[in-house]
Amino acid sequence: METVYVVGVGVTPFGKLAKLSVKDLTRLSVEAAMKDAGCRATDLEGAFFANAVQGHMEGQHIIRGQIALREMGIQHIPVVNVENACASASSAFNLALNFLRAGAGDVALAVGAEKMFSDDRQRMLSAFDSGWDIYTADAIRDRLVRLGEGVEVPPDTTSPRPYSVFMDVYAAFARLHMRRFGTTQRQFAAVASKNHGHSVENPLSQYRKAFSIDEVLSAPPITYPLTLPMCAPISDGAAAAVLCTQAGLKRLGLDSGRAIRVLASVMQTGSDRLPEEFDKHCTHLAAKRAYELAGVGPADVSVAEVHDATAVGEVIQIENLGFCAFGEGGPMSERGDTRIGGRIPVNPSGGLESKGHPIGATGLGQIAELVTQLRGEADRRQVHGARIALAENGGGLHGVEEAVACITVLAR
Repeated sequence: METVYVVGVGVTPFGKLAKLSVKDLTRLSVEAAMKDAGCRATDLEGAFFANAVQGHMEGQHIIRGQIALREMGIQHIPVVNVENACASASSAFNLALNFLRAGAGDVALAVGAEKMFSDDRQRMLSAFDSGWDIYTADAIRDRLVRLGEGVEVPPDTTSPRPYSVFMDVYAAFARLHMRRFGTTQRQFAAVASKNHGHSVENPLSQYRKAFSIDEVLSAPPITYPLTLPMCAPISDGAAAAVLCTQAGLKRLGLDSGRAIRVLASVMQTGSDRLPEEFDKHCTHLAAKRAYELAGVGPADVSVAEVHDATAVGEVIQIENLGFCAFGEGGPMSERGDTRIGGRIPVNPSGGLESKGHPIGATGLGQIAELVTQLRGEADRRQVHGARIALAENGGGLHGVEEAVACITVLAR
C-alpha cells in the first residue's frame, strides 16, 4: 500500500476552556498542526472533522466541519464530518489515511474538537446517553451491571452525586475481571496513580497532580471499585494531524526525518459474544489485524496510548493488545511495567484519566502524543528509544464491549 506519513500534529490544552468555542479550538489545533508540518491551508486536499456532542450541547447538528474550518481558509476541498462516539477522532484519521491511499490527494487533514463543559450539569452528563441503544437503554444497563455480581460491594463506595451511567458499566466490567481473574482494587488504583504521575510532565494535561496508590484508594468514591482519580473527567479540547504521501512530502518540500510512518490503521465494530469470551473482544481482534498489516507484534511496541476512560479500561486493553495474557493486566500494572521506564510504557501523556477526554478529539490527542514520542520530542515524559507506537481508541457500547475500536500503529 501507499506509504503515508504524519507530518504535523497540533493539540490544545485539555480541560475547562470556557472562553474558547469549537471554532477556536479547531483553529488552534489545525494551525499548530500546519505549522508543525510546514504547510498552508491551500495545500490541503481533503479534511475529516471529528465531533460527537456539539449537536447535543449547542444544537449544531450538521455541517460542523465546514463551519469550523471555513474561516481558516479551508474551502473548495472535500470536508467530511465524522461521528463515531469516543472513537470519532481516530476514525477521522483512518478516513484521511484511506483518502490518501485511494489516490484522492497527497495531503489531508484529520481534526477533532469538542466542547463538553456547561453550567448545565445534567446536559453535560446526558451527552453520553446515546452511547448505546436508546430504545433498550434501561434493559442494557441492568444486564451489564449484573456482570459485576459475585463481588461484594463495600458500604459507602457509591457517590451520592450524579455521575455518568457508563461508570456503572465500567465498574461492572471491573468486578467481572476481579471475579474471573482475582484482579484487585489496588491494581486498578496503580493504573490511575501511574497515569496521574505521567501527566505531571505534560503541560497540556487537564490535571497535573500526582497521586500515590493509597491516595487513589482513599479518594472520593464513584462506584466500586472506582474512585474519582480512576475516572476520566469531562473535557474541552482539540487535536489535529496533517498526513501526506511520498508525493505530498516532495510537494511540500519536507524532510522525511520528522515524518512518522503509518504502519496500520484498523477500525472495527464489535460483535455478539459472551462476556467471558475475552479473546473475541473487538479490540483484541482489531489489534491482531493491525499487527499483521504493520508486520510487527506486541513485543515490538515501544510505547502505547490506550483508552482509559477508567483505570479498568487500561487493564482490559493492555490484555487485548497482547502486552500480557488475559487476566495479567492487573499484576502487570502493579509491578510498574507500564510506567515510563518500564517494559512497555502506556499512556505517557497521562491518559484520559488525567490528560482529559474531549471525546471528539481524544483519538487524535493519542496520535499526537505518539508522534511526539517517536520524534524524541516529549521532554521529561520521553520514552527513550521509542521506534514503534500503538494507539487504541474505543467508542460507544454495544453488547458487552465497545461499539467500535480503532488501532493505529506508527513508526519512526
